[in-house]
Amino acid sequence: QVQLVESGGGLVQAGGSLRLSCAVSGIIHSISDMGWYRQAPGKQRELVARITSGGSTDYADSVKGRFTISRDNAKNTVYLQMNSLKPEDTAVYYCNAIVATTRWDSPHNYWGQGTQVTVSS
Repeated sequence: QVQLVESGGGLVQAGGSLRLSCAVSGIIHSISDMGWYRQAPGKQRELVARITSGGSTDYADSVKGRFTISRDNAKNTVYLQMNSLKPEDTAVYYCNAIVATTRWDSPHNYWGQGTQVTVSS
């Protein structure tokens, strides 16, 4: 099995920073895309940022210039550095990874349990 464990959420004032981490563990042959999504109360889950195994990145327009996604392939870990946080960034943030458990396995989509980020005004 594959597990994704997130850490780093919390309460911060507007303008502050937080760094989220997500470690992937278990039976892993390869990890392709990794990413962060968020879901605010009453809203659909949305993409925040994603990164390919080669390091190409993609961001939601609402976080461009404020958030940075990165990954450490040796540690199977993805990070989200969040700066200049705004109250509208408040949400549960979910880590996502596309993982193949063997060389013959089709990659599957895995999710973390979510970590709360709350930005006060």
